[in-house]
Amino acid sequence: MNSDLGRATFRIPVLLLVCSVVLILLEPRGSAEFYISVLSLIVAILFMVAIAVVVRLTRR
Repeated sequence: MNSDLGRATFRIPVLLLVCSVVLILLEPRGSAEFYISVLSLIVAILFMVAIAVVVRLTRR
């Protein structure tokens, strides 16, 4: 995998992660927006793990 492509695809979940953490801190617990922010945080983490696995597998 090209290193520039890896960096670019890693920036997308980082942006999603930062935005969701900020929203989790600002939204009231129990609201629908809070749960959507938690879900987007989980998706961002899963996306980052998937990218890390793909990069590790392509380096071999």
